[in-house]
Amino acid sequence: MGRAVLLLVNRGKPGAEDAEARVSALIRAHGSLVDAREAMSDESPRDCADVELIVVLGGDGTLMTAAGRYARCGRPILGVNIGRVGFMAEFDLDSIERHAASLFGGGALDTRRAPMLDARIVDERGAELDSLSAVNDFVVTAGPPFRMITLEILIDGQAGPMVSGDGLVLSTPMGSTAYNVSAGGPIVAPGVPATVITPIAAHSLSFRPIVVGHGHEIEIRMLDVNHENGSGTELVIDGRGRRRLHSGQRVLVRGGGTEIQFVSDPDVSYWQTLMRKMGWAAPPRGRGGA
Repeated sequence: MGRAVLLLVNRGKPGAEDAEARVSALIRAHGSLVDAREAMSDESPRDCADVELIVVLGGDGTLMTAAGRYARCGRPILGVNIGRVGFMAEFDLDSIERHAASLFGGGALDTRRAPMLDARIVDERGAELDSLSAVNDFVVTAGPPFRMITLEILIDGQAGPMVSGDGLVLSTPMGSTAYNVSAGGPIVAPGVPATVITPIAAHSLSFRPIVVGHGHEIEIRMLDVNHENGSGTELVIDGRGRRRLHSGQRVLVRGGGTEIQFVSDPDVSYWQTLMRKMGWAAPPRGRGGA
């Protein structure tokens, strides 16, 4: 008997209707389709006790949103890219068809574990205001009126540097190829138990990104942040969720709590994906025929 599969579809993507029909047929041919739901819905995830595998149709943003919402189910998540790049969503429609019998029929799954980041926002007195989790990253962003902000970083309560600039990225290894790398941070291989701290446009010639192990708590203190007409500095969760931050508040971040299992395409390695889709270490292009 095949696997019981929950299908999550970003129906706003071009070609989503045809992709859903194609993947649904493959699931039914080799396993059982428990349900097909809208991946980008804001409703709370329904019970997934009878689900053995979650398949997500969309792009990397869809996969990240679905993974964050369904992380507590503890089921392997398989991303099928019908978007643009598909770095996180490793499968495409052709590869899912090639491996359908094994994936949906009960064969061994090649999975990799991706640790999430957990964060708490607390006020000046230490009272908890919010508790959040991220698949890719937490970003403290300056916000309107876009003046430079000042933050203090502490590791395990030990005073660290102050950073003035446009903000800060705190990234998981999976998220290291997203905003973190654009801000000049390092790429961290999957499976490394670490959190990357990368400043955004720091007003310093010597403020370099740093990698911190999961056993450590990272504290970000809001010393001087932006406020303007109800908006200002924010904590952005995976590029989507947002929480306002005020001077005096603190964000406490720790990695290695909840882990997500992503199903890997057995035909493609992480390093091949890094080179093919992100151009890692691509040589300079010479003139044709030279």
